[in-house]
Formats: sequence, C-alpha cells, structure tokens
Amino acid sequence: MRPIWHDEVSDRVKVIDQRKLPHHFETLELATVDDAIYAIKAMVVRGAPLIGATGAYAVFVALKNAGDAAAEDAFIRREAERIKAARPTAVNLAWAVDRSINRVTAQSDGSARIRAARDEAAEIAEEEVQNCQAIGRYGLALIEPIAGRKSGAPVNILTHCNAGSLACIAYGTATAPIYEAFKKGIDIHVWVDETRPLNQGARLTAWELGRQGVPHTVIVDNAGGHLMQHGLVDMVIVGTDRTTYTGDVANKIGTYLKALAAKDNDIPFYVALPSSTFDWTIQDGVADIPIETRDPDEVRYMPGFKGEPGYLLMPETSPAGNYAFDVTPARLVTGFITERGICKATEEDIRRLFPDR
Repeated sequence: MRPIWHDEVSDRVKVIDQRKLPHHFETLELATVDDAIYAIKAMVVRGAPLIGATGAYAVFVALKNAGDAAAEDAFIRREAERIKAARPTAVNLAWAVDRSINRVTAQSDGSARIRAARDEAAEIAEEEVQNCQAIGRYGLALIEPIAGRKSGAPVNILTHCNAGSLACIAYGTATAPIYEAFKKGIDIHVWVDETRPLNQGARLTAWELGRQGVPHTVIVDNAGGHLMQHGLVDMVIVGTDRTTYTGDVANKIGTYLKALAAKDNDIPFYVALPSSTFDWTIQDGVADIPIETRDPDEVRYMPGFKGEPGYLLMPETSPAGNYAFDVTPARLVTGFITERGICKATEEDIRRLFPDR
C-alpha cells in the first residue's frame, strides 16, 4: 500500500497516518483542504516527495469541494497559497502545487479543472515512484564495487531519518539502492539513526526494512561517528528536503553532523533525490534555505505507544528548541544519486545532468 492514494469508489484521498507507526496502522481521509494542511503540518504525511504529492492532491480536494468557485482563478490560487505555506523547507510542496495550478488554470470549466487536478496529482505520484526506481538502479552501481572489495563481508550503509517508501510513495530515495542491492543478493546491513525528536528512523525506516527482510540495526543519533571511526560504515546515503543547484543539502536535523564525521573518516556521503527536490532559485543553502522550527513539545516529550505525547523527558520548566532541518554544505557531499544518474555536488555537474533547468 502506498502512503497516499485516491480511492475511486469513495472519490476521497486517503493517507497512512505515519504518526502511529510502527505499532498501529491507521489511515485518514483528506476530505478538505484543511485536512490536507493538517496532515502536512502534523506529519501525518512527511518526506519531500510525499509532501509534494499530498499538496497536489490537496488542490484536487479544494476544487472538488469548491462548487461554482472551482471555475474562479482567484479562489484556487488562494487555496494554493494556503497549501504551500503548510511546511516551509520541503521544496516539493510548492513545486507540486504550482504544477497542479498551471494545469488546472488552463481549463475554464469547473468539472474539467477537477479532473485535471486529480490526474495531475496521480501523475506526480507515479513520476516520483519511477524516479525512485531509477535512483535505486544508479545507486546500486555505487554499492556493487564496495561489495566486491569486501569479498562477501556485509556492506554497511548508514542512513538518517526516513527516506523510504513512506516518504516517497514507493521504494524511497536513500533506501532504493539498498533494496536493489538486497534483491541482487548483496550482503547488506543498514545502520538506522533513530532520528530524534520524532524518531522517523527508529519508527519508520526500521519498520520498512524489517518488512523487506533487510538486515539493520537501530542506533542512537550520536553513534554514527563512533561507527565510522572503527571502520563499521562503508557509505552514508541520506535523502533531502531541498537541495540548491550549487549542491547544498537541507535534510533532517543531524545530517550535517553525519556529513562532517564521514568527511573526517574518508567515507563516501551520498544524497539521493529526485529532480523535484532541487531548488533552482537558491544559491547559498546555509544562508537562504528556510529552516522550519516546530513545537518544542516534540523535544520535551517522548511519544506514547499510540503516537500521542507521552513521557516528559526533562524538567517541566526547561525550555526546548526544535529545529527540524540543517544544511550540509556541498563541500561535504560526495555526490547526488538522481533519476538521471550520479553527479558531483557542484553547479556545473548538476547542470550537466539537468541542462533543461
């Protein structure tokens, strides 16, 4: 089951509630735009490609509920701005919503606009699936030589947060090369960062890998450097929520520290992403990528068994900061794994793969 889909029988958009995993599998309907905005903000859905697809489906929901207003450009553009404001860091959200709006406003009839929005959302989701499949094939070419050098010993890959099928409709970005290697019979093992404060690695990546039978071990976020020092990591593969055309990478908080440790230990650090996650307008990621700050209670409390805030971790009066992302400078990135191939983290090589941008 994909993390988002259009139920043709009910004509409703449905999603997996990722807050409840791995202990409870529940789905939600996105019956209104406000439902979709809440799902994005509250991280019912998360991960750049999935956030984008959810934004596109939210355009469809807005039009389906609009009545006569579906034919009004001003209405749908207002709704689009509300959707795009749901989360600031992931560039896929604005990209997918704008793409949907461009297709919708080319139609004058309300019914035609609804169909166009539904079809565009489905196409965006399917394209991301195909992108992830291609990322897996290209990433496999990086894993195979390591496996050859290790003469049958496991290839140890470290990843951070969740950049799997739950974040990317299917296959994932960072996990796609891992799945390809596993299917090919390569002995592979994944170090899974827990990824505080919402534990997307421990809850989601470990759940996905376990369902596929991929050997893995969950570690605390600060263990990666130690493992690298002792030769227990062969490569790092992470995803990204926004990457500049110059190679700076915004990803879940803690990614930058993994990149520093990898650089110090001469371990390749790759970022897997579809073209929809490139930001072709920002040059300096550290200075210009907006970094989302979230509710401090996500840091103060450990979620309960069913996903609700559960256990206070600190003195009740202590303040907490919750920066959701950090930016890894291009100089620390070995390369990008994209649906068009592998490139260095430089403007020149990125544009070589994407001359149309």
